[in-house]
Amino acid sequence: GGLPDGIVDTDMLAANAVATAKIADDAVTNAKENLSGTAKVWVNFNGTGTPAIRDDFNVSTIGDEGTGDYFINFTNALSNNNYCVTISGFNTGSGDGGWNTTWSSSGSWGANGDISTTKVNIACYSSGGSNQDNQAIGVAIFSS
Repeated sequence: GGLPDGIVDTDMLAANAVATAKIADDAVTNAKENLSGTAKVWVNFNGTGTPAIRDDFNVSTIGDEGTGDYFINFTNALSNNNYCVTISGFNTGSGDGGWNTTWSSSGSWGANGDISTTKVNIACYSSGGSNQDNQAIGVAIFSS
């Protein structure tokens, strides 16, 4: 039985390679977080009532600080505060096909000016300029 010395059986080699190759926990997630040009944080949530996350990446929690005013906590801190925040959203049932909101960050990144490596505040306004909760809010954050 067996092979002569010096000959490698491909089945044995494959079995040993699979048995010994290990991917560290969170290696795939860490690679996504460190890939240049991708969103480091993104979230889709319902902003009416208590904010409810529908889907996300690198978001631990969302808090409600009043009508149309939210904070987003990051699961893993960003490398610096020099990131780009994009916001979109809508309410259903409006007369213009559902898209009835003008988006902006309030003041200096939110109602109370919080921007850090672990959290950002955002505010959503109606086209009339008053704070407004929305049924669907999307936020993406890009950073180096």
